[in-house]
Amino acid sequence: MIASIRALPLDAAGQFEGVFFDIDDTFTSRGKIPAPAFNMLWALKEAGLKVVPITGRPAGWCDHIARMWPVDAVVGENGAFYFHLDEKAGKLRKRFLDPAAARHEKRTRLEGIEREVLALVPGAAIASDQSYRETDLAVDFCEDVPPLGWAEIERICSIFRSHGATCKVSSIHVNGWFGDYNKLGMTRIMAEELWGIDLDADRKRFLFCGDSPNDEPMFHFFPYSAGVNNVLRFADKMSHLPAFVADREGGEGFAEIAGTVLSLRQTYSTGQHQG
Repeated sequence: MIASIRALPLDAAGQFEGVFFDIDDTFTSRGKIPAPAFNMLWALKEAGLKVVPITGRPAGWCDHIARMWPVDAVVGENGAFYFHLDEKAGKLRKRFLDPAAARHEKRTRLEGIEREVLALVPGAAIASDQSYRETDLAVDFCEDVPPLGWAEIERICSIFRSHGATCKVSSIHVNGWFGDYNKLGMTRIMAEELWGIDLDADRKRFLFCGDSPNDEPMFHFFPYSAGVNNVLRFADKMSHLPAFVADREGGEGFAEIAGTVLSLRQTYSTGQHQG
């Protein structure tokens, strides 16, 4: 049984340094960012917390997010890179795990998988954001196509694996790539390189919010992890569920989680001051 986000401990929330969060169906609802979610993102940032989206979305999107959103960085394509805006220099910094030559070679191999998926899984399509990707192949199973069943999703995964590729299932895509990296690995690298933080030692100082199976490494790693309510749809497909869950789904659930964190921080701060 997952605890309600309302059970988040006061002392833990009061000492948080940052919030990491997935985007699709965690920060968004039905493909849009609702006003309460974006307002709460600003509120987290203005409260002095580090805020970082951890997403499967492409490099092209992450370029925009790092420049335009109130975030400290963004981890994209399921851990292939992180981008951050160096405000002192006024430049976007891009940190890829693989050098350019390796990324090119792997993209060529992914083209063969693309052809096989389209030939063997009727109804599947290449994600509409594929043109903006640097490192992976995203197969759409419900964003811009009629929803496929779990058997078809598993078939897509089996094709990736037959080629030696890693794959993860999000709420909308199957993402596949060559390499053993994931969201958590790049989040560790980012925290160390940007902030000098060892996440293994300081994992209790961060909250992660997500909604789907590709968030499992993060749910498992962070003691204070929270799912928006729609994560429960995947409960029987996941080995590691979040510690807490919101009453609401998608972006409204994110706003609920963020609002809970901020409220607890305020109570904690007031108590510390009075003490």
